Amino acid sequence: MSGTALPAQRPGQREGALAVWLDAMRPKTLPAAAAPVLLGTGVAWGEGVAHIPSAIVALVGALAIQVGCNFANDFFDARTGVDGPERLGPVRAVSAGLVTPRAMAIATAIALALVVPCVAYLTWRGGWPFVAIGMAAIVLAIAYTGGPFPLAYLGLGDIFVLVFFGPVAVLWTYAAQAQAWSWTPALAGLGPGLLATALICVNNLRDVDGDRAAGKRTLAVKFGAAFARLEYLFCVVAAGALALAVATGAVGDGTARPWVLAALAPCAWLAPTCASVLGGLGGRALNAVLGRTGRALFMYGALMGLGWAMS
Repeated sequence: MSGTALPAQRPGQREGALAVWLDAMRPKTLPAAAAPVLLGTGVAWGEGVAHIPSAIVALVGALAIQVGCNFANDFFDARTGVDGPERLGPVRAVSAGLVTPRAMAIATAIALALVVPCVAYLTWRGGWPFVAIGMAAIVLAIAYTGGPFPLAYLGLGDIFVLVFFGPVAVLWTYAAQAQAWSWTPALAGLGPGLLATALICVNNLRDVDGDRAAGKRTLAVKFGAAFARLEYLFCVVAAGALALAVATGAVGDGTARPWVLAALAPCAWLAPTCASVLGGLGGRALNAVLGRTGRALFMYGALMGLGWAMS
């Protein structure tokens, strides 16, 4: 029987059109959007200014930005040839021929368009700064791998993730509810930002050879795999240290919040993972590290937010 051969299915890859789109959303990375919203809501709750409708809108907006960024990455990386048949990470829909470039471009536009009503609602609640934050997030979601100066190709992806999936996302969530701006939640937001950066470290370490061949100069390409392994360790340890500093009042407004110590647990849970990464784990085995780090990030945001609310 003649015809075009379909791409070979990888272990764990799901079948069906819906499954293709769910995989393209890269669900293992979505905790990077949810964790700072949980933390920002916990801070607002602890201060007696929580507003659940605003928290939900902030979460929807954050998830839409993350999914839009993932779709854009799928589209732009296919154009530059980064995601070839030898890719070690999850299958990319466009490169694998599962989704057309046009369909992925439309999906990216739809996902990022969902951010607009969220920004409109938060602006109505909290003022024009939300327009600046929301529009910057949309532009940078595309500029992560697209445009004339793609952040990920210039080694700036780690900084973008640290800032926007850390302090900015936590502050966005807190301010949407409190209708006020404060440095305290922004500083606390460095914790989830660090663990979100750890996710990027895993991606960059796994793909270092392919990225180097394609001219994608991530930090792992610029400074080597050993640097990426140490960067991962630093992000996990620094996130734990920040939780300890928040709990003791060393970071923030000087108030001790002992229940925040619970956020140390996800960092401790990653200790064996750190040992494996430092020990030379590589290739597709790092996909499991990506999933474990994402779960730890989600737990970190949830436990720090809950601890803040209880303190």
